[in-house]
Amino acid sequence: MAVALSVGAQPAGVWAGGWGLAPVGGGRPAFYAEGTAGAVLRDTVAVTNRGRAPVSVRLRGSGVPAVFARSGLRIPARTRAEVPFTVTVPRDAGPGDRTGAIVARDAHGRTATVPVRLRVGGPALAALTVEHLAVHPDRITYELVNRGTTVLVPRLAVRADGVFGRVLDRAPRTLPVRLPPGARRTLSEPWPGRPVLDEVRVRLTVTAAGGARDTADTSAAFVPWGAVTGGSAAVAAGAAVLLRRRRGHRTPTAPPPAGAEPTGAVS
Repeated sequence: MAVALSVGAQPAGVWAGGWGLAPVGGGRPAFYAEGTAGAVLRDTVAVTNRGRAPVSVRLRGSGVPAVFARSGLRIPARTRAEVPFTVTVPRDAGPGDRTGAIVARDAHGRTATVPVRLRVGGPALAALTVEHLAVHPDRITYELVNRGTTVLVPRLAVRADGVFGRVLDRAPRTLPVRLPPGARRTLSEPWPGRPVLDEVRVRLTVTAAGGARDTADTSAAFVPWGAVTGGSAAVAAGAAVLLRRRRGHRTPTAPPPAGAEPTGAVS
């Protein structure tokens, strides 16, 4: 493989100072590739120097195993260098979507990045699990794990039933999370209006495109300390949550600060 230097048409791309980075051909905003495990995929990246002085950059892959014809370049003024590279799909990679980037960095620390979208061939499987469900005095924490081969955008519904009826009912909503295959995310649901004295069963239902679905539930007893100690100062301290987890064989993650709206934010 060789590095081609040319002068003339300059592709659109990501710019850092007087130089830029872009895929060669067709004005593509990203690199797209598809292959089975073990396949070697080829493409070309262009580094364009619009300035009046030479620029030196180094190329690397981020999140993808990229190998360049030359990783270190010195591009003359008003010149474009086209560098072939390969991406080898890991032999143990399961089918599904992968993301990465081609990154260029100059001697001054400025960087330009172009995304790489890699699809590994094979049957698509959408699957996820809800784990580490725990109830705290002001929120619910849990983990989502992508057990399939596709990128998932999960939807969450939350319900809690107490001794005297339903105390929490949040309709399904899309979480601000993208889960690539194998990813695990710790999330939380604020619960500022939890009962002061009740025994509840909390259930989380998570779904995603492709038929992915899982539920998890746990029990929690809310008992005000004042009812136990008779001291008003202890009442002001808050409520104790006694957990009996049906699936609670793991230690729950410590809760983030209270007071936020229910966003499903990563804690």
